[in-house]
Amino acid sequence: MKQASVSEALASRIAAADPAALPARAREVAEDLVLDIAGLCIAARGTDYVRAAIAAATSAGRSTAIGHAQLFDCATSALVNGTAAHGEDFDDTFEGGPVHAGAPVVPAVLAAAEEFGRDGVAVLKGIVVGVEVICRLSLVAPKLVHKAGFHPTAVFGTMAAASAVGATLGLDAPRIAHALGIAGSMAGGIIEYLADGAWTKRLHPGWAAQSGIRAALLAQHGFVGPRTVLEGTHGLFKGFARTSEGDWGKLLDGFGRSWVTETLAFKPFACGTMTHPYIDCAIRLARRGIPAETIESITCEVAEGTVHRLWEPLEAKHAPPNAYAAKFSTPFCIAAGFILGDAGLAAFTEATARDLRVRALAAKVRYEIDPANPYPREFTGHIRARLESGETVEERQPHLRGGAHEPLSRAAIEAKFFANAAFGGWPRAKAEAARDRLRGLFEGPLDLSVLRG
Repeated sequence: MKQASVSEALASRIAAADPAALPARAREVAEDLVLDIAGLCIAARGTDYVRAAIAAATSAGRSTAIGHAQLFDCATSALVNGTAAHGEDFDDTFEGGPVHAGAPVVPAVLAAAEEFGRDGVAVLKGIVVGVEVICRLSLVAPKLVHKAGFHPTAVFGTMAAASAVGATLGLDAPRIAHALGIAGSMAGGIIEYLADGAWTKRLHPGWAAQSGIRAALLAQHGFVGPRTVLEGTHGLFKGFARTSEGDWGKLLDGFGRSWVTETLAFKPFACGTMTHPYIDCAIRLARRGIPAETIESITCEVAEGTVHRLWEPLEAKHAPPNAYAAKFSTPFCIAAGFILGDAGLAAFTEATARDLRVRALAAKVRYEIDPANPYPREFTGHIRARLESGETVEERQPHLRGGAHEPLSRAAIEAKFFANAAFGGWPRAKAEAARDRLRGLFEGPLDLSVLRG
């Protein structure tokens, strides 16, 4: 008998996964994830990039674009919702990857379930399976996809969305394996958006979500994908991580029995995750009553793996060209946290990106590589500020707030949802009705009408 490929072994575990056997914590995280993604879609519903995605749509259907009245075919609604959910970089993170799990997975599952009449239990299975796949894939060859110039959320999100939709639709293991094989040819996502703050990173989870739907539907109807899509000589990891070697145990061992989903991190700030501990340091430093103008320089100890995305080229990071680029500049995020006391949605407007006090402080921020930094296993922060008086003050953050060591409470996640809904123009009563419906989403028939604008 031919030995099972990695994708075939994964597909058998996906097909066998039982949502009734989920630990309570994994189910809670899935519930929080849906609420968080919905709030982010509502917050972004009036943005220029979401309006562009809506305007580009050509097919009506039965699936909800969250925050909008018009219904679309399932692939289009997945594209719109995935783009909106990731648009402000305020969505969840898996620390070990790092990858964003919810933005490619939740929109794909909701759209497919709505289109094909699947219930809340099927939605729950699809979401937890998809989150497991994207998070576990990111552990197989850590950091190498980013190093090769690709966005791991885009690459692994396509595979996760295909897995999630396959599980939601009840595909058997061979068809899920084919869906994974097909999805491998749909995956992609370069990180050149870093050069000028272009919009393509926002698109990546949406494209992954709609590609996952396409792959699963093709497999459902008999289309064949390569069985060695993951580990093959010309497979996904060879193409996007420059290696065919990986720790496949990180993907397969315990799948369906132990759930890394339980460790998903929810963001308190609307910017790149690795900047968050540095922002917390900056906020604490400002609370000491130090005027920004008295700071001569700031030096941060950083992980080498974050430099090419969040620190270099340093001159460009000191003066990002727009608000979106500012989200991926650690110097700007530190300065915004110090000056504004927060780094939520309001901290990343075009006006803030041009704020002279913020930009002046950002220009004083430098880095030095700490070879002992535990990234990507842990996200840490450090600021050492030298004042004009000659005094040096320092702050450290040992972990990501919102992550495994200091998770956001369910109340905090709900507060974030209401704030995002208000940012998107929804009245409190409408937001509360949506919250109540989403808290019971995994029970009974699926009804997303409350999420329409």
